Amino acid sequence: MFYSIEGILSYTDTAMAVVDCHGVGFKCFTTLNTLKNIGKLGSKVKLYTHLSVKEDALDLFGFSTPQELESFKLLTSVSGIGPKAAVSILSELTPDRLAICIAGGDYKALTKAQGVGKKIAERAVLELKDKMAGIAPEGVSKEVEAASSVTDGSASSEAVEALVALGYQRSDAAVAVGSMDKSMSVDDMIRAGLKMLASRL
Repeated sequence: MFYSIEGILSYTDTAMAVVDCHGVGFKCFTTLNTLKNIGKLGSKVKLYTHLSVKEDALDLFGFSTPQELESFKLLTSVSGIGPKAAVSILSELTPDRLAICIAGGDYKALTKAQGVGKKIAERAVLELKDKMAGIAPEGVSKEVEAASSVTDGSASSEAVEALVALGYQRSDAAVAVGSMDKSMSVDDMIRAGLKMLASRL
């Protein structure tokens, strides 16, 4: 029904923003990442929106970028993830980071969001792995592709598991290892991965 709303930011709290459009205030539930990006009260703002229709409520959700809106829609397409859980996930992870985490099978990153347990996070990774790449921002598409290239049972997968055991996040390890020559040995991948990950710190 609504694609976007543009107006004056008249009120915010930790879970919503109110956009005043010619005297009508639209209450938009939103993420912490959007709240950080939309500016100060009294400034002009544009939110990309989704209307959630329930028997007892019409809830409007608003996001600072089309990518965040698309990520929200994909998350809510997963059984067990409602709008509030999707907002919670996107408050913890930007669309860029979410795409990388899902591509790399890093379900633990999703469980950091309030109300998201292991089973739901694993289901989201399984169902969205092939879909997130399609909306990944151009700047991270190579990282998403690299993380997606790590397959179960491969030398790459063994190297990722070793790096995770050493304390690195699965998504970061998958990006590092996924960008390597697949003919490398597991030990060489681990050594190269340690160098790559250490250089990012």
